[in-house]
Amino acid sequence: MNTSSRYHAWRKVKNLTMSGLSFTCATLVIAPLGLVLFYLITAGAGAIDWHFFTQLPKPVGETGGGMANAIVGTLTLLGLASLIGVPVGVLGGVYLSEYGGERMNWWIRFGADVLNGVPSIVWGIVAYTLVVVPLKGFSAYAGGVALGFMMIPLIIRTTEEVLLLVPNGYREAALALGIPRWRINLQIVMKTALRGIVTGVLLAGARIAGETAPLLFTAFGNRFWTHHLKDPIAALPLQIFTYAISPYDDWHRQAWAGALVLILMIFLINIGVRALTRERFSGATR
Repeated sequence: MNTSSRYHAWRKVKNLTMSGLSFTCATLVIAPLGLVLFYLITAGAGAIDWHFFTQLPKPVGETGGGMANAIVGTLTLLGLASLIGVPVGVLGGVYLSEYGGERMNWWIRFGADVLNGVPSIVWGIVAYTLVVVPLKGFSAYAGGVALGFMMIPLIIRTTEEVLLLVPNGYREAALALGIPRWRINLQIVMKTALRGIVTGVLLAGARIAGETAPLLFTAFGNRFWTHHLKDPIAALPLQIFTYAISPYDDWHRQAWAGALVLILMIFLINIGVRALTRERFSGATR
């Protein structure tokens, strides 16, 4: 075997070794997620039925019931959070991309990155101080504010990154036609980047959907239907937490079912993100 053949064989060995190592590492990363999903399905699928989605929790000690109020409460809180987080986050991202100065933008980006790493319970304490104390009670408003604050820094950063991908030629051509800058940003830049902006919003929604700690200080939870947003409201994470620490086996079973439903909700949101970004990524690879 000459030198060239030995070198080629050694390269194949190194390639196979690194490929196997990469596959092993990827398997180690995915395996815990697969085990969690498998356990959630085996432990919680048996408790999911029509009553789970349509009935309220049963009184303490009784079996059966469901989490209809918690499912509706989670969707309500996500809606309230979006009313706060989406406009502020998107407009903040537009400012960073289109208007702000270099020094000011650096500080805003730095602040957003720091806020992205703040523990969720801190946001709950902030909302407790700003909303719960002045209103003298827990409420859906307080929960929505806490979750909305958590959405803002993530949406700001994703919106900015998406807008920066829009070619400057679009802006220059519109300016050459005499179009005002605000119309350029609204009708050209943001419209071009709409899929990416929506993707960032959905990712922020998936990020806050499973939060429990901030809701303990704000929404507090409710075993019944909430008829006014000034009252405490149920949410899936809160209901799961309450059932998980209870001494009743039936509540434990429903807690696993609630966790499975919550995971499926987040999974569907991520499927929506993939659907929105598929065309953009496929276009980039062609």
